[in-house]
Amino acid sequence: MSGKKHRFITPYGDSVGDGAVQLSFTLPGVTGETAREAARRLAAKMGVDDAYVSACEDIGSGMSFIVLYGRTKHSIDAGEIEKYLADRRATPEDVPGMKIIDAMIKEKLGRHIVVLGACIESDAHTVGIDAIMNMKGYAGDYGLERYTNIDAVNLGAQVSIEELVRRAVERNADVLLISQVVTQKNVHIKNLTRLVELLEAEGVRDRLILVVGGPRISPELAKELGYDAGFGKETLPRHVAYFILNKLLESEKIS
Repeated sequence: MSGKKHRFITPYGDSVGDGAVQLSFTLPGVTGETAREAARRLAAKMGVDDAYVSACEDIGSGMSFIVLYGRTKHSIDAGEIEKYLADRRATPEDVPGMKIIDAMIKEKLGRHIVVLGACIESDAHTVGIDAIMNMKGYAGDYGLERYTNIDAVNLGAQVSIEELVRRAVERNADVLLISQVVTQKNVHIKNLTRLVELLEAEGVRDRLILVVGGPRISPELAKELGYDAGFGKETLPRHVAYFILNKLLESEKIS
């Protein structure tokens, strides 16, 4: 196999372009030959041809663990991926540092920005929200608490949606910064959707900037759920601070 780049990428097994893949998954409610046939049919629906079930183990409670080999008919355009990643990297690279952003808040906005941050509902993973909000920050980039012109309040973990909305109204917040790390059974989607619905019901959605972050959060998903922005891995506090400032300037029609 050579190190030559390929425009269209497909999995490699014995030879380049053969599409060979190995899948493993668990099937509930079936065992034995029924499970093997179910796995083969499922593989066909996933676009995997010549499916061979090499292992089908009964793991108890009527469940089967499957290991399957086959060949996918699909490929990915590497050129499209490079363009997508370049577009996502463009904005963060242009973001100024904390001192400049802080000075811009004072000069252009002329007041402090109130930011409330929280991990909502059952989510207890505060690493992300702490990295963005706590004074020490992350990767040498100071957190929002360090900004002179940002009043940052980190409410911590497992904050109920009702409590967050109440605190936002009480503090007359400009921004809600939400962290969602737990994604099992799409619980993050349900939580984020319910927050937007409650803010709308309380009549305060339009005067708040909603920002969500987490390892499974993309800008596209955030927009789809009704948020103003979504940040994923490698986000620094200044990325969030600069977005908030520009969004406020835009909403208050300040150039």
